[in-house]
Amino acid sequence: MFTLSRNLALLLAMVGLTALPVFAQAPPSFAPGDLDRMVARIALYPDPLLAQVLAAATYPNDIPPAAQWADQHHYLSGQALAAAITADQLPWEAAVQALLPFPSVLEMMAADMNWTSDLGNAFLASQPAVMDAVQRQRALAARYGYLRTGPQVVVGTGPYITIMPVSPAFVVVPAYDPAVVFFAPRPGFFVGGAVRFGFRISVGAYFGAWGWGGPGLRFDWGARRVWVNNVVWTRTWVNRTVYVHQGYTSFRRPAPNYVRPAEAHGLEARTEVERSAAREGREPPREEHRGGRH
Repeated sequence: MFTLSRNLALLLAMVGLTALPVFAQAPPSFAPGDLDRMVARIALYPDPLLAQVLAAATYPNDIPPAAQWADQHHYLSGQALAAAITADQLPWEAAVQALLPFPSVLEMMAADMNWTSDLGNAFLASQPAVMDAVQRQRALAARYGYLRTGPQVVVGTGPYITIMPVSPAFVVVPAYDPAVVFFAPRPGFFVGGAVRFGFRISVGAYFGAWGWGGPGLRFDWGARRVWVNNVVWTRTWVNRTVYVHQGYTSFRRPAPNYVRPAEAHGLEARTEVERSAAREGREPPREEHRGGRH
């Protein structure tokens, strides 16, 4: 998928000119159908998680290292994980750090950086257009019976479709196939099992600094606004190089020559069994990890 800015860069290269300065680059433009396909894999995420993914996607360079860190520290949770994030003095934007309790989400984003970059650019260029695309996809999933209230989430049906965790302290990452849930089911297909809201991830009080555990991550669908840690997210294509989100005033990026302290705990990547379980919306098997503990 090529954006306007990418095409412009190609044209400049063909005539021997350098790319335009970042502040002069035109914002990317995506057709509604392209946006629908772009958001399909995350459109059924609970609203708080969706808000955080959209914000984090605007910092694509931070995603791969954050995904690796989350994978290597997946055995930590709750207070131990929050303490490790703080102790390691991680250099990534707070919006990306907020996804560290969700290694499967960061893995998905890191595995397809073209998609992640396009999603972030689309969100920077037009938050309303991205939100409208999410609503279109949710409407299809609800119309065909795939999206419904269950033990883990409450689905609100109007005038905008919302997906909220039953408890704000626990967020579930749904597992579904976009090639299935946004289309009419074939005769005899069991729609009830197409979206799996499986095991839940604890994001309670220990993660309040990142906006979790309360109403800090939410959408105002009617006004087409996103709240991240209780502050409206106003980072756009124009101000992206200077924007500092006021919901994260306690977080500061280290200086370019900053050297992170040595790890105080073991690094232990997930097994393929654990990764597969997360991707499929199943509770990961209980495994004995031999690495160090924080």
